[in-house]
Amino acid sequence: MAKKILVIHGPNLDLLGQREIDVYGKLTLDQINSALQKLAAELKVEIETVQLASEGDIVKKIGSAKKEGFSALVINPAAYTHYSVAIRDAVAAVSIPTIEVHLSNIYAREEFRHTSVIAGVASGQVSGFGMNSYLLGLRAAVELISK
Repeated sequence: MAKKILVIHGPNLDLLGQREIDVYGKLTLDQINSALQKLAAELKVEIETVQLASEGDIVKKIGSAKKEGFSALVINPAAYTHYSVAIRDAVAAVSIPTIEVHLSNIYAREEFRHTSVIAGVASGQVSGFGMNSYLLGLRAAVELISK
């Protein structure tokens, strides 16, 4: 059975390609998901991608990840990055390798974006490389579960 990795896109990421083009570019979420699926096939892993706007839905999905057979998590918590203790606690509780990803460099943006409450419980973070943040995050997750 192939290893399974869960990819969670947080709030407003369904609006990629339409919102703040100067920050996020013209890439759509469908294009990111297609690139992730292609890379997953190359790396011989299964992925499930899901976009969730609600903090509670994200927490619930993370909480069921292990039970659903996922070996790792790649997550872009979006705005929740900076204040969601609930998502942080869910990541800590599920105890699977987790890679936090961001399209933009959160440390080069507004001051309030410089803090990630998720980073302390994640295995690592990739930020500022656009779609490549996701692809690098997926590669990192595969590496962690292959050890």
